[in-house]
Amino acid sequence: MGESLECVPNVSEGRRRDVIDRLARAAGSFPGARLLDLHSDRDHDRSVLTLAGDAQALTGALLALFEVAVAEIDMRRRGGTEPEGVHPCMGAVDVVPFVPLGETPMAVAVEMAVAFARTLAERFDLPIYLYEEAARVPERRNLAVVRRGGFEGLPERCTSPAWAPDFGPPHPHPTAGATAVGARGFLVAFNAILASDDLEAARAIARAVRESSGGLPAVKALGVRLASRGRVQVSMNLTDVRRTSPYAAVQAVRREAAARGIEVAECELVGLMPEAAVERSLRDALLLPGFGQDRVLERRLAEDG
Repeated sequence: MGESLECVPNVSEGRRRDVIDRLARAAGSFPGARLLDLHSDRDHDRSVLTLAGDAQALTGALLALFEVAVAEIDMRRRGGTEPEGVHPCMGAVDVVPFVPLGETPMAVAVEMAVAFARTLAERFDLPIYLYEEAARVPERRNLAVVRRGGFEGLPERCTSPAWAPDFGPPHPHPTAGATAVGARGFLVAFNAILASDDLEAARAIARAVRESSGGLPAVKALGVRLASRGRVQVSMNLTDVRRTSPYAAVQAVRREAAARGIEVAECELVGLMPEAAVERSLRDALLLPGFGQDRVLERRLAEDG
């Protein structure tokens, strides 16, 4: 096996269980690619799959996933029919990030992203945008900027000289839209669900905690409504847990919520969390700056054994 990579495709389907099951079976059926996790959310109408393997295995698994997604997901059905607060998206498979694991260098993830983007565009006649470390121009590093305007804005965006796709046709796929393919480091998708249905409060809290508005470093956040639960959520991406741990992010949300007379009812992890994020959260929560795996009994026993 070659260099090891994680891939976390985000699919614009979180409601039809039969389709989600077919997507998962397709992604997990290719030899050498491991489906480590599947998280689906009805309110976001989104599923997040976590895969791991080498470049060849991941390519096979992802192409199988796209075969199902392009056949089953029609982005035109989403426009104007979803509850307020649905997750931003522009494609049936909205985003495909590659993450280097272990000693694999970021350059391998970038190479994989570019090669897969080219294959994807040719196979499905999809416009593909490269983002983060794989971006060819600085303006496309930020996924939120690449995805701005969503599926509905793609016809105008794809034909703009400044936003021509990196691969594929200069127009959206009629039903599958467009896909962003990138390379990045570990990201923790972490949500705080509020004991409230006040969407404006959730949005205000998201503004207060996200880095772009002067909040916590390495935190992206937005407020969304969870219609099926009658509550709202502060949905966060923690892009560098060394700078802001999940614990620190939740504490900040709690403070902002308390200032508005709202409690955090529960939190939710989307996908998997790297060990470093767990360690950092424990350090922050227990005020143990020197805490690490060498202080965990079972780890020491395993080493000595």
